[in-house]
Amino acid sequence: MLYRENGQFKTTYGADQQIFPILQDRWFIGALLAFAFVAVPLLAPEYLFRAILIPFLILSLAAIGLNILVGYCGQISLGTGAFMAVGAYASYNFMARIEGMPLVPALLLGGLCATVVGVLFGIPSLRIKGLYLAVATLAAQFFTDWAFLRIKWFTNDSSSGSVSVAGLKVLGFSIESPVQKYLFCLCFVVVFALLAKNLVRGAIGREWMAMRDMDVAAAVIGIRPTYAKLTAFAVSSFIVGVAGALWGFVHLSSWEPAAFSIDRSFQLLFMVIIGGLGSIAGSFFGAAFIVVLPLLLSQIPHWFGIPMSTATAAHLELMIFGGLIVFFLIVEPHGLARLWAIAREKLRLWPFPH
Repeated sequence: MLYRENGQFKTTYGADQQIFPILQDRWFIGALLAFAFVAVPLLAPEYLFRAILIPFLILSLAAIGLNILVGYCGQISLGTGAFMAVGAYASYNFMARIEGMPLVPALLLGGLCATVVGVLFGIPSLRIKGLYLAVATLAAQFFTDWAFLRIKWFTNDSSSGSVSVAGLKVLGFSIESPVQKYLFCLCFVVVFALLAKNLVRGAIGREWMAMRDMDVAAAVIGIRPTYAKLTAFAVSSFIVGVAGALWGFVHLSSWEPAAFSIDRSFQLLFMVIIGGLGSIAGSFFGAAFIVVLPLLLSQIPHWFGIPMSTATAAHLELMIFGGLIVFFLIVEPHGLARLWAIAREKLRLWPFPH
């Protein structure tokens, strides 16, 4: 009886077009943000920030970017790790080569560089699609791995391709402690999630979804395939590039091209598929599944006092993790976001059976 729309009237177009039209949803999101910004920094231990919360936020941001391309526009990409690497190394070069370069503009400029690379590798989407497009984007992964290892200019003449950053500051405030890094990443995620949600609700989002559902019919009704596909690649690459810069600057502090290998691309694709294609909330669910579940599985034998070697625990963790992925995809192919939507529909009818 607590989750109802009865009596919630809308008298303006603005009220009718709200992101969260139901009052209870707005309360829940407000409480969640207040908990994330206020309670978590006060209550969470340092290990939780370093091992779970900061990686979860950054990978959620990258999953949002990939979901725009794969979930909303229907363009398969296996080069997400490459675009993250471009964002990280471009931001590093802006910081290293421009004296007094502020941190936030450097991260955004890194995202713009990733946008350029993403659009270049998105051009084949105008002619090919499906698995052929996946192979074309995979070429971006191999190209960036080679470039950042062999072209020393990108790494400021580092022989190993490894770079490092330190002394991060925003408006004179230091970002060194785990709490400060967490809040910094949280601000980026909230802003970009809001921007992404508004984009997919607008005209350009409807164009993306029309291209995803049937590109020929979309072209017949006047949607420009070139514009729709390349804007999806541009927006997706920008968000992913910013996430890559955050991953390098905030989470790792020191990284090499292997930090953005093809494994990272597959990991992000799994997040989007498990969380839910075409869902901003699904990006968060998928990131939570991928980041939190392996840590829980690795701790279960210790909780029950089961003696197990490190190698056995690692292999068992991978087996259980893979089995759970298959199970969730069989039970709900539309991802965890669909399960959340079903639960909300049940709440709207509870306690009545109809």
